[in-house]
Order: sequence, then C-alpha cells, then structure tokens
Amino acid sequence: MATKDSGFSWPLGGWQDKVINHAQIGGIETSVLDNGLGKGTRIAWVNTGAGLRYKVVIDRGLDIVDAFYNQYSLTWLSHGGITASRPDANRGLEWLYSFGGGLLTTCGLTHVGGPESDEFGERGLHGRIGNLPAQVESIVQPNLAAGKLQMSITAVVKQSRVFGPNLELRRTISSTLGEPTVRIHDVVTNLGNTPVPHMILYHCNYGWPLVDEGTEIVCKGKWTSRGMDMDNAVFNSRRNFRKCSRPLDSHRGGGEGCAFIDVAANKKGICTVGLYNRGLGLALVMKYKKRQLPWLSNWQHWGPGEYVTALEPGTNPPIGQSQAREQKKLIHIAPGKSRTYDLEMTILTDKEQINRFLKAAGQ
Repeated sequence: MATKDSGFSWPLGGWQDKVINHAQIGGIETSVLDNGLGKGTRIAWVNTGAGLRYKVVIDRGLDIVDAFYNQYSLTWLSHGGITASRPDANRGLEWLYSFGGGLLTTCGLTHVGGPESDEFGERGLHGRIGNLPAQVESIVQPNLAAGKLQMSITAVVKQSRVFGPNLELRRTISSTLGEPTVRIHDVVTNLGNTPVPHMILYHCNYGWPLVDEGTEIVCKGKWTSRGMDMDNAVFNSRRNFRKCSRPLDSHRGGGEGCAFIDVAANKKGICTVGLYNRGLGLALVMKYKKRQLPWLSNWQHWGPGEYVTALEPGTNPPIGQSQAREQKKLIHIAPGKSRTYDLEMTILTDKEQINRFLKAAGQ
C-alpha cells in the first residue's frame, strides 16, 4: 500500500558520505513525560526526516497522538491531551476522561461503540485497548551505513483477565527516512481457550490547520447517517457534509454528527480516503484493505474550540457488540487464531500526486 511518490525530495542532494549519525536526519527517540496528566507515561518521537514527525504513546496501546508535517499540526488534541493509562476504565463513558484525540486512538478489542450491558457482560465506551500499556519488543533505527532507511517500533499489548478473554495486540509502527508516511501493522491473537468476540476501530482524529473551513473529506462510497437527530442534521442532502464546517454553536458540549460509510475499494481491494486542504496545498491520504476493515466512520464535531473530524476504519461501525451480534456481523476469534490489520497514512504536497489521489478516491 506504500505511496512511492509523495512530492518530497531530499534537499541539497543525497546524504551519502555526509552524515554518520541517523539522528541528524531522523529516527526514533524515546522519553518519559515528567509533568501534568501524563506524568510517567512512556513515549517515542518518530521523525521521518521528510517533514512528518509523530509521537507514539507506548503506555497507551502504542497509539499516536501529536503529529506534524513541517509547521502544520495534523491532529486534534483534547483538552487533557496525553493522560496516564487507565487499565480499569471500562464502564459507561469513562473512556472520555482519558481520550487524548490524536492521529490514532485504537478502540476495541472486543467492543466498539457506546456503553452497553447484556447477558454477555458490561462494556464501556470503545473498550479497553487504548488504556493499556504496551511491552516494547524492539526499536529499529535507520542504518545509514547499510543503506537501510526504515525505522520501526514493535510492542505487545495484552487485554486479558482470568477466565478470559485473553487477547494480544502485537503492533508495529514504521516509517522510512525520506518518506512522509506512517504505517501500522497489527496482529490480534486469541491466547485463551474459548472463542472471543472481536471488534476493532482506528479512531484517527484530525484538526486545525489541516482541518479548516472548506477542507475536503475525500471518500468514495455510500454514506449513511448513524440515525440520531444530531447526525441527521449534519448528514443530509441539503448540506455538503464532505466539506469541513465552520465552528457550530449546535456542537457545543456533546453536539456531533456521525456517519457510517461503505467505502468503494479499488481492483486490488484497497480503500483510499483522506483530507485535502486546498489553501495549504496539503493532503493526508489513508489507505487500508477493505477485507480487513470493511467499514469507515466519519465523526464531525465542530464545537467552538473543540474542532475535529475523524476517519475511523473498523471491522464494524461503532454500533456495539450487542447490535453487531443481532445483525450476525460480530466476529469471533477462535483459540490460537489471529487477525491482521494494516493502515497507512501519507502526506502529499505535490499537485500532480494530489490530483491522482483525488481521482483515485472519486473526487
């Protein structure tokens, strides 16, 4: 799924025979936050050396919060930003207390959607995985002498309890020096001895200045409002919901809109969606495999000072385990079996490349 040409080129020729330490160009630097709500949280800054740099939060499921392309922030950050992990948070709306926003917040692994309770148990908003610390397995830095420009961080996150379910997420986040691209490769494995319900959703949250009035939400497919009155107020035939709105008074507090999208994949089964800010000449392109992640959700929350839209590929829309079970669309992972997911985000600034993206995505 790699985007080979993003419009980026190395300045002043190549680095050969001019650089001995990869950190002069980019790489991965780990640290621990020492202040505020995230005090004690392990992080890793990744610098692609191509304008894109992003912060991986090791203690929050190896998710990604801050992300920048040159001087432009790409993401929306909540008021609290990075907070310490909350492994116990799995009731009601507790998830919202530690939701930092950012480039990637993982939801699941057994439930995606609102709080619910039934004969199968009680489940809080969007599950537990994003509140669990990861165990780092490896950090691979670029090796300029060997001509190896890829960098990666791999870690394991365990969502488990006695008597089950016992799920493991093994995640690798990688980039390549000279490419403004981040790649996520996930393998979810059932380490228990009984089948386990499984849902996963990649909550990717974009903000100003990438997201601004008129920024285009680029996505080809069938859009359906989630169905609540506030969703229908956004996603209707009288409104161009594919262009980002001005801040709305109706979105103060909990006002929002959400739509579920059946994205049209290309002949290779790849879905291409994203955002395009014509004023900045900047596009963010997301690619993923339709067979892995058949649904995309679009969250729009245009609250004054809380201005965000999200693109959220998932195994299901965020309808919850109960409704997915009723629709016979709830996945179960058998003991010892795994499911694999791949997601890629690339920044484009070259006009020709952006036009190809818009054409491929049906704009």
